[in-house]
Amino acid sequence: MRSAWPERLARIVLAILGGYAFTYAFTAALARLLPMARVDALVTASLLSFIVYLAFLLWAFTAASLRRVTLAVAAAIPLAAVGFWPQVLEVLS
Repeated sequence: MRSAWPERLARIVLAILGGYAFTYAFTAALARLLPMARVDALVTASLLSFIVYLAFLLWAFTAASLRRVTLAVAAAIPLAAVGFWPQVLEVLS
């Protein structure tokens, strides 16, 4: 009989840490892409981040496979690239 603890532990870590990374990247990208004043876009994205994080946490535990959760966490990389691209360009130049 195989123990379910490794998968449960992986889901917990991915839900908490991966969900935070995804939400952080999503918020940065959304604040950058919203067509409104910078302050309004930041406030709107920040308020939506609570809903996004909660939805990610709930989904991470109900997803059919651990691979889907891992791929969703990996989706934070392009979101972070969109959200933080101007800062990266400043550092590189």
